[in-house]
Amino acid sequence: MRADDLERLGTEHFDVLIIGCGITGAGAARDAARRGLKVACVDMNDVAFGTSSRSSKLIHGGLRYLEQYEFSLVFEAVSERKTLQNIAPHLVNPLGFMFPIYSGSRVGVNTLRAGLWVYDGLSLFRSPKLHETLSPREATKVEPLLQPQNLKGAPLYYDCATDDARLTLETVLDARLNGACVVTYGKVSALERDDSGRICGAFIQDVLEGGTIQVRARTVVNATGPWTDRTRALGAGGPQLLAPTKGVHIVVPGSRLPLRYAVVCNHPVDRRVLFAIPWGTETYIGTTDTYFEGDPADVAADRSDVEYLLGAANAYFPSVQLVDEDVICTWAGLRPLIRQEGASESSVSREHEIHIGPDGLITIAGGKLTTYRRMGGEVVSKAMQLMALTGEVPQHVRDPKTGREPLPGAVGWPEDDDHDGVAVQIIDLSGGRLPPDCARHLGDRYGMRGLDIVRQAMKDQRLLARLVPERPEILALVDWAVKMEIAETVTDVMVRRTQLYFRDMDQGLGAVDAIADRMQELLGWDEQRKINEILAYQAEVARSRRWRSS
Repeated sequence: MRADDLERLGTEHFDVLIIGCGITGAGAARDAARRGLKVACVDMNDVAFGTSSRSSKLIHGGLRYLEQYEFSLVFEAVSERKTLQNIAPHLVNPLGFMFPIYSGSRVGVNTLRAGLWVYDGLSLFRSPKLHETLSPREATKVEPLLQPQNLKGAPLYYDCATDDARLTLETVLDARLNGACVVTYGKVSALERDDSGRICGAFIQDVLEGGTIQVRARTVVNATGPWTDRTRALGAGGPQLLAPTKGVHIVVPGSRLPLRYAVVCNHPVDRRVLFAIPWGTETYIGTTDTYFEGDPADVAADRSDVEYLLGAANAYFPSVQLVDEDVICTWAGLRPLIRQEGASESSVSREHEIHIGPDGLITIAGGKLTTYRRMGGEVVSKAMQLMALTGEVPQHVRDPKTGREPLPGAVGWPEDDDHDGVAVQIIDLSGGRLPPDCARHLGDRYGMRGLDIVRQAMKDQRLLARLVPERPEILALVDWAVKMEIAETVTDVMVRRTQLYFRDMDQGLGAVDAIADRMQELLGWDEQRKINEILAYQAEVARSRRWRSS
C-alpha cells in the first residue's frame, strides 16, 4: 500500500501538495479530494503525530473567548461542533462541563449564567443540552469529591469530547477514499521552484526506506502546525509567524478521581482555566499554557507542569490528594498560535491565518481542532485562487460536501446515536465471542467499521484476544491499523491507533512485544527492525515519564 502511494507521489502531477498530516492538513486534503482535485499529503512522521494527538480532546466553542469578545470565533466553533456531531457521531460526543463558583471567584454565578445564555444563543440553541445552574447542594451531590467550602453554585453547560487522533485519521482516510495520495514518514527536504521562482513541488525524503522523491504540484500548502516557520524557511521565509505554547495533560486512574462531568477549574495560583475530564476508566487533567522555544518533536512534561496540574486538582478535590504515583501518563503538545507581541500565553488569539509567500507557498497557521474543517476549506479555496492566476484551474471541480458527508466510521451509524445498539450488533456478529466492553470499544472508536474488524477477526479467532488483560483492545486492531489505517510503526499503533500509551496502567509496555511480533508478520520486518521498533516505543514512554527525574 505504501509502495503504491510512493510511486504515485513520484509520477503524478498534483493540483495541491499538502505538507503536514495533522488535523489542518487532513481537513484540507479531504476538502480538496472531495472537490475532485488531485491531492498529495505528506508528513515526516505519522498522521496526527504532533498537536493533533496531544490536545485536550475537546470539540468546543470556547466559552472563555467570550471574555475576549471573540464572538465570531465562538460562533464559528459552536456551528462546527454541531457539524462534527453530524459527520462523526461515534467520535464527537456530548460532555457536560460543571463550572464551580466560589466566594472570591473572578466571575460570579449570575455573570457566568448570562455568558452561558450568549454561548447557547451563538449556537442557535443547538447545544447538546441547554445550560442549567446547580445549587451548592446539587453540585456536591453530583460531584461529591468537589470542594464544598464557600461554593456559591455551579453552572453546567455542554460541549463535546473526541478522540483527536482518530478524528484526524478518519479525515485522512476519507481523503484517501476520494483519491488523495497520502504518505507518512515522508519528510520535505527542499521545495522546488520553476523558472519564475514560484514553488512548483517538493523533494520528499523517505524516512523509513531511504531515497528521495520529486513531487510536482501546481500549489503547495504548508500545514505543519508547530513546524510552520521551519517549513516556511525552506521557501522565501520571512518574519517568525508563530509563538507556540506548550500544553501538558496528566492521566490518573478514574478510581482515584471519579467524575461524572468535566469540571472547570481556575488554578489557585494564577487563576488560569483548566479541566478535570472523565475519560472512561481514567481521568485526565489539563492543560498548562507556557511559551515554548525548543524542538517540537521533543516536547514533554516537566516536573513543574505536573505539580501545577496536581495542585489545581487537589485544590478542587481536597479529599483525593493526588500524588506523583497516581500519574499513569503525561502528554505534551504545542499550540501553533499566531505571534502577538506583548500578549500573555492564555490571551493569544486562537484565530487562524492564511499567508501566501512571494514564492507562492500557502501557509495556514493558528486555529483550533474544532474549526479544522472550515480551515481546510479556506486554504483549498486559496490554492484554487492561486491556480486561477496562472490559468491552471482544474476542470469539473465539485462541491466537497465535507459538512454533510460522514466520515468512514459514521457511514450507516444509527440516526438515534445508539452506541449500545451498535455494540450489540458487534457482539451478535461475533457469535457472542466478543465481550461487551470490547464490543463497545469497537463501536465507540471505529464506528460501523467495528463490524468490519469483527468480520476479519472471525476468520482467525486468535485476533479476538485482548492485548492487555482487563483492557478492551484486541489483537485484530493491530491488523486493522496496518492494513486499513496506514500504521507503519509500533508507536503508531500504541499511541495513535489504540491509545494504550495513554490509558493502560503500564502504557502498553506489557503488550509491545506481541504487537511488534504481529506487525513483523504483517509487514515482513527483519529481526533488527522489530527490535528497533520496540526500543523506539520504549523511548516514547520514557519521554512521557521524563518529568519524574527532572
